[in-house]
Amino acid sequence: MSLSFPVSVEKNAALQRRMAELEVLESHLEETFIRSSGKGGQNVNKVSTAVFLLHIPTALSVKCSIYRTQGLNRYKARTLLCDLIAEFKFGVEGSKKEAIRLKIIKQKKNKTRKSKRKI
Repeated sequence: MSLSFPVSVEKNAALQRRMAELEVLESHLEETFIRSSGKGGQNVNKVSTAVFLLHIPTALSVKCSIYRTQGLNRYKARTLLCDLIAEFKFGVEGSKKEAIRLKIIKQKKNKTRKSKRKI
């Protein structure tokens, strides 16, 4: 069963491919909706827009309340969960966050070298 989220078709397809690569099935996910907090006015107080996802085989969980709509939070929670599972399966080297962190460290080193050369 393929879920459809309120994002572009390409993003939906990319998420489905990523979940298939990581062997994450919808039947492995336990999804609950909870009330969000923060910006959003009365909508936040009345509607359960935050999403809590639990991946049963790995016991990894994600709570997402970034957006004001439930559909976008469901999509984002699945992408965050895929990131966590990739980090869990492949270690720190395989994660996007680690690659970004290393890139920033390298940029800072280059900046300090450049400033030392000027002196």
